[in-house]
Amino acid sequence: MMSPAANTPTVLKKILDHKIESVALRKAKISIAELREQCREPREIRGFSAALRHKLDQELAAVIAEVKKASPSKGLIREDFDPVSIARSYEKGGAACLSVLTEEAFFLGADEYLKMAREATRLPVLRKDFIVDPYQVYESYVLGADCILLIVAALEQPLMEELHDIAVELGMDVLVEVHNEAELDRGLLIENPMIGINNRDLKTFETSLETTFQLLEKIPDDRIVITESGIVSIDDVAAMRGHNVNAFLIGETFMRAGEPGLKLLEMFN
Repeated sequence: MMSPAANTPTVLKKILDHKIESVALRKAKISIAELREQCREPREIRGFSAALRHKLDQELAAVIAEVKKASPSKGLIREDFDPVSIARSYEKGGAACLSVLTEEAFFLGADEYLKMAREATRLPVLRKDFIVDPYQVYESYVLGADCILLIVAALEQPLMEELHDIAVELGMDVLVEVHNEAELDRGLLIENPMIGINNRDLKTFETSLETTFQLLEKIPDDRIVITESGIVSIDDVAAMRGHNVNAFLIGETFMRAGEPGLKLLEMFN
């Protein structure tokens, strides 16, 4: 298997090393040939970038609301974690799409959470995980994902392009995520409608909205720019929208609220 990108920050490297082992175990249970065969079964794919674009065309904020139990930097975020009620709450609150963590060891996610959240709503769903192998792209299709995440910091360019092309061939969307200018340069080499800018520094884990503001001018107008991490208040939303950034991926802020969908409504109305 091709390795993740060189010079990967420590915490990310730890996650990726574990992910490579985890994928090897999964391959031992179900082969990639079997997964590919399962991918021949047609299924409904909900347009992820189309759902964002639909909101943006109405001059509304397009919110990807995240179903997330824990994270390496914050530990357990939500104790009463029910993917079905959370997903329904988000749909009622006006989310354009869902993001569901399936990474098990560091984020306490599960494949099952994605299935549950998707079945409970009509929203397109992003599989939020660390994709490092073509196997996982086929697996994402079989799980029911409408979109996968590709983290530029985690992938060498040829592998990233291969993963992107497999996803598109299967009919899924791709969210290409960057953290800095060097990663953005690489991310933009891929013809893809969405670019996610993660405001979290992978080395310090601190967030700064300036990351999005600084990278904006380098991004062509035809891309949907999604700001991720560190959006915690109505003021943060206003600052982003003031810079014409109208697509958001938000997890922790919603997950800490009693009713996540109401928090979404409060921040975006």
